[in-house]
Amino acid sequence: MAIHPTAVVSKKAELGANVTIGPYSVVGDNVILHAEVQVGSHCVLEGPSEFGRGCVFYPFVSAGQPPHDLKYRGEQSVFRAGERNVFREFTTLHRGTEIGGGVTAVGSDNLFMAQSHVAHDCRIGDHVIFSNAASLAGHVIIEDYSTLGAFCGVHQFCRVGRHAFIGAHSVVVKDALPYAKTVGNHARCYGQNSIGLKRTGMSPEEIGRISHAFKLLLVSKLNTAQALERIKQELSGYPEIDYLIEFIESSERGVTK
Repeated sequence: MAIHPTAVVSKKAELGANVTIGPYSVVGDNVILHAEVQVGSHCVLEGPSEFGRGCVFYPFVSAGQPPHDLKYRGEQSVFRAGERNVFREFTTLHRGTEIGGGVTAVGSDNLFMAQSHVAHDCRIGDHVIFSNAASLAGHVIIEDYSTLGAFCGVHQFCRVGRHAFIGAHSVVVKDALPYAKTVGNHARCYGQNSIGLKRTGMSPEEIGRISHAFKLLLVSKLNTAQALERIKQELSGYPEIDYLIEFIESSERGVTK
């Protein structure tokens, strides 16, 4: 374990094997850093919070602070992150609120580029990329393998589906469809995220089925309910299509089309 002499580490913090903490960083009460976590200089980590093995903090990250919510009255809440997350410079990540279940949760193998922001009660999956200054309001769900472009913003209580791509400077006010490119202010959907799907190893057959589903949703003259019925008739039974159907049918804010 290597802790710089200028770092301030609470006696109530828990540090795993081979943790490193750089100059002038602060690790507060009830912060848990698992093995091989690297904390750069001038970071502030407050608790209760937990960070899994191999997470890396670049300078000036602020994590585990109280939420930006006027309803917050100091009740117990936590921030939890999985393994091998990379938090670049000036990233901010906040704990949950009682209304949102008290937990802000981040999965594993995510990249948060400089100045990205995760607000209270958000849920982030695995292998997600936040480009510079991508920002989430409270209670947002980001599913696996999504990419958020630079300076985009996601409204409270929205969801971003698996393998979604959100373009730079976009404003997302409804659920962003999985497998799709969602771009603009306010955002619109421009079909399947073909490049992203290929990069994650989807087969041509899977991509073809997704493409056909999006043609029914976006290009045909069918409304959403009619398009879903056609998708069920022609494509249901395939996992990627069944997930798309479930995502749309369970949407509370409506989906971006």
